[in-house]
Amino acid sequence: METPTETLKELSRLKIEEGAIGVNALEMRSYELNALIRDLVKKGFKGLNLYNVYGQRYIGAGLSGDITFKVYGTPGNDLGIFMNGPNMYVYGNVGDGCGNTMNDGLIAVYGHAGDIVGYSMRGGKIFIRDDVGYRAGIHMKGYRTAPTLVIGGCAGDFIGEYMAGGIILLLGLDESRRHETRFIGTGMHGGVIYVRGKITHLGKGAKMMDIDENDLRVICELVKQFCDLFNFNSSKIIKQEFTKIVPVSHRPYGRLYT
Repeated sequence: METPTETLKELSRLKIEEGAIGVNALEMRSYELNALIRDLVKKGFKGLNLYNVYGQRYIGAGLSGDITFKVYGTPGNDLGIFMNGPNMYVYGNVGDGCGNTMNDGLIAVYGHAGDIVGYSMRGGKIFIRDDVGYRAGIHMKGYRTAPTLVIGGCAGDFIGEYMAGGIILLLGLDESRRHETRFIGTGMHGGVIYVRGKITHLGKGAKMMDIDENDLRVICELVKQFCDLFNFNSSKIIKQEFTKIVPVSHRPYGRLYT
């Protein structure tokens, strides 16, 4: 049971805003912030604006339904883990494991992301405006719908490692740099990776192919969504060359285990 002091402390962090409730997360521990979020969602709030977020983990963990988050600051690891429907807009960078095993929903990051973005995601869409770290999209797999990861900048090594389904689109929009990602698609056995620009290092178990009309439709739609979110010029992006990466086999390591 909450004490009067705890109730006053919670109320001091909340502010009713237009169409949402604002939460001041300054100096809140991860479990405190997440408990407050779950309580607000349970009470029927559909819009949550989180301010002064600095490293709190598991924001949005396991939440379902039509909920919109606006996160201001730098959330920690596993943002949106197991998320099943909400839309989350992050105005800053995010830590590792963004979208870990998410089933549905949207995560849009107006900055950079750490390692293993979209780890084992099974549905929904993640848009990262800038760069991501290592092993983005590792173990992605399709469940009811194809999970989608779009990266505006460059990625660390092993993007799409052991990928089993879904779509990764790597745009590399910083024209002053080329893709230096190594081991792209290592061990992938499903899904597809689209890369804008030249690829210098392909992983074992993956192969490059030319894109066809269907691929181009998919790319154009995702680029349009990306540009609508982050205010880029879609026609300029589409003009560049794209490469398609697919698995060599659906059982790349079958001989090792049989």
